[in-house]
Amino acid sequence: MRSERLEKALKDGVLHLPAEGRIAVWRPRAGDDLGALPKDRVVVLTGFRPDHDHFAALGYDVTPAPPYAAGIVCLPRSRDHGRALLAQAAVEVAPGGPVAVDGQKTDGIDPALKDLRGRLAVGEALSKAHGKLAVFAAGPGLQDWAAALRTVEGGFVTRPGVFSAEGVDRGSALLAAALPARLGPKVVDLGAGWGYLARAVLSREGVKRLDLVEAEAEALDCARANVTDPRARFHWADGTRFRPESLVETVVMNPPFHLGREADAGLGLAFIAAARGMMAPDGVLWLVANRHLPYDAALSAAFLEVETIGGDGAFHVIRAARPRRLRP
Repeated sequence: MRSERLEKALKDGVLHLPAEGRIAVWRPRAGDDLGALPKDRVVVLTGFRPDHDHFAALGYDVTPAPPYAAGIVCLPRSRDHGRALLAQAAVEVAPGGPVAVDGQKTDGIDPALKDLRGRLAVGEALSKAHGKLAVFAAGPGLQDWAAALRTVEGGFVTRPGVFSAEGVDRGSALLAAALPARLGPKVVDLGAGWGYLARAVLSREGVKRLDLVEAEAEALDCARANVTDPRARFHWADGTRFRPESLVETVVMNPPFHLGREADAGLGLAFIAAARGMMAPDGVLWLVANRHLPYDAALSAAFLEVETIGGDGAFHVIRAARPRRLRP
C-alpha cells in the first residue's frame, strides 16, 4: 500500500526528489516496497531490529548519516512517536528539502496532517490505498515535538514510541511481584523494554548475570539509563533469534503480541520457543501473558512442568520448568 502511494506521488509530482543526495526513509516495516525510490540513494532509518535486518539484507544502507536531501516518514502507531520522527526529519533533511509523511488512516494519518498544518505549510494530500501522503519543507517549527526522555513512577525514564511509555505495564508489574526471592545465576530478560523487569530480577538473590534482550533500540537506550547494575548486559536483538553465550537457568518475559495494530499470537509463541532453546535442563521460565492468548499448548509442548501462579482478570503469570529436549 505504501508503494502505491509513493509511486503515484512521484508520478504526479506530489513528491519531487532532488537529483542528488541521500533520501532518508524513517521507520518502514519489513515488507514495505521501496522500489519506487533510487535504491543507491536510500538510507533506511529504524530502531526496530527485525526491520533493520530486513532492509540491510536487501542491500539498503542502514547507517545514519545526516543531512539528507529528502526524507520520507512512515507514520508509526504512536502519535508522540510520529511527532518525534517528523521533528527529526525536519532538522536532518537539508533546509527546504522535501519531507513526505505517509501513513494509513488506521495509523492516524489524518490527525497527524492536521497537527502538521497547524505548524507548517503542507502540500495537498494524496489519498490512495486506505492512506495518505503529503509533503512539507524541512526547517524550523517542530522543535517541541522532538523525542524527549520522560520520568515515570519509580524513577524510570522512557521516551515516545517505546512500549508502555506512560508507566509500568500491569502485566510486567504482576510478573515482578510473582518472582521468587532467589533466581538462577544466569538470567535472560527476553523483550526487556525499558528495564522494569530487569531491575526486579537484579533485586533477587543468586543472580550473577542478566542479559537484557530488546529489539527496539530506543527502549534499550532507556534500559541502559534505568539499569546501571554491572551484572547487566544489553543486546539490541530480535528476541526470537537471540542466543546467549551459554545455557541459562532463568528466563523472564512479557512477550509482545502485536505487530503494528494487528494482534499476532505467533510472536509470543516464537518467544516461548526461543526461551526453551536457550535454557539449561533444569531451567525455569517466568512468563506473563494476556489470558486470551493461546499459549497453553505451546508451553506444555516445550516444558515438562507448567503452572499458573498468579495474575488477575486480564493476565496470568506462568511458571514453566524443565524444558523438553529438542528433537533432532
